[in-house]
Amino acid sequence: MPTLPAIASRDTWLAARKDLLAAEKAATRMLDQLNAQRRALPMVPVEKPYLFDTPDGEATLLGLFEGRRQLIVYHFMFHRDRGEGCPGCSFLVDNLGHLAHLHARDTTLALVSRAPLAELERYKARMGWTLPWYSSWGSDFNYDFHVSQDEAVAPVEYNYRDQAEMLARGEHGNLAGELPGISVFLRDGERVFHSYSSYARGLDTLLTTYHYLDLTPFGRGEGWGGMPDLDGKGMHWQRLHDRYDETPVPVPATASCCGDTP
Repeated sequence: MPTLPAIASRDTWLAARKDLLAAEKAATRMLDQLNAQRRALPMVPVEKPYLFDTPDGEATLLGLFEGRRQLIVYHFMFHRDRGEGCPGCSFLVDNLGHLAHLHARDTTLALVSRAPLAELERYKARMGWTLPWYSSWGSDFNYDFHVSQDEAVAPVEYNYRDQAEMLARGEHGNLAGELPGISVFLRDGERVFHSYSSYARGLDTLLTTYHYLDLTPFGRGEGWGGMPDLDGKGMHWQRLHDRYDETPVPVPATASCCGDTP
């Protein structure tokens, strides 16, 4: 059983809560500063003519904007050998809200995976998702944005670390195959610019389920940062939303969808 928080009077709780509120407000102001620093990043022109397979035919990166000024691409890990998406990436997509709110701010959100479109469409139907999902199969897009790792195709890099740095840190799971990430693009007329990419735990901010759980005494229940390990699964508790009632499948201790540890 997890250890319960201490029991106290309402006055003692209120004093502790006000101390925490001061820390929460400081963190909010720090986040405002980080967001301003992110917005101030310089942009890089995207010169390569990437092509994507879509339900409506072939499209360029410019076409993925759907006429809006900003484009957010989530690099979704798709396991072709199993015909399904990574549980962590699927968990993230399940956390997305209605896209109308992004569209109201002239922003498009889409998934992109290095797998044939027909395979993505089958899994999308199984999950009940309706958001745009495009195939980068056959293009350099995933390699150039460091979410497909194959040193025979491109130098290995993930989360702004090269192969030597990852080996030194013991991040062997990030050296080959598909990995998650997010990239942001801005359109100025017909010109497209890359403004931002994030990987590994940089994706935590997109996971609203985590933020809800972080409000609770047991947190995410993953056994790190003072949290209890609620079910002995550590960080590997996530499953596809149609598989929580099935018999658990063992997960290797080194397996990671996020490509990084806390």
